[in-house]
Amino acid sequence: PDELERVEAAGGRVINWNGYRVLGVLATSRSIGDQYLKPFVICKPEVTVREVTNGDEFLILASDGLWDVVSNEVACRVVRRCLNGQIRSKTADVLNQNRASEAAAVLVELAMSRGSKDNISVIVVELGKT
Repeated sequence: PDELERVEAAGGRVINWNGYRVLGVLATSRSIGDQYLKPFVICKPEVTVREVTNGDEFLILASDGLWDVVSNEVACRVVRRCLNGQIRSKTADVLNQNRASEAAAVLVELAMSRGSKDNISVIVVELGKT
C-alpha cells in the first residue's frame, strides 16, 4: 500500500514539517530502530526485484543525507565519471580503494559541500564487471 495510507491506517499522521515526516519527526516511514514511533514506522523493507540488464552500469545505495541534496541524475553522472577515472576523491585514501568505493566517497563529499544536514551513507556497486 501507499506509505501515507499505511501510516494513517496504523493510527499515525504524516505532517509536512520541513518535508513530510511521520508525526512531524521522522522523514522515513521504514527504519531499523526508532522504537518510539512504532507502529507507524516499521522495519519491514519495501523491496523491488528486477533483472539486471546489459545497460545497467552501477547501483547507488544511499541515505537521505545524499538524496536530500543530490538528484538521481547528478549522482549517476558523478559515479559514471568516477568509474571512468575522470573524478578523484579529495579526502579518501584512493590508493587502497576500488573506483566504486571512491565514487561513494566523492558523493559523500558532494553532499557535504552542498550543506547536507543529515547522516550521509553511500555504497556504489559496479554491475557487470567480474
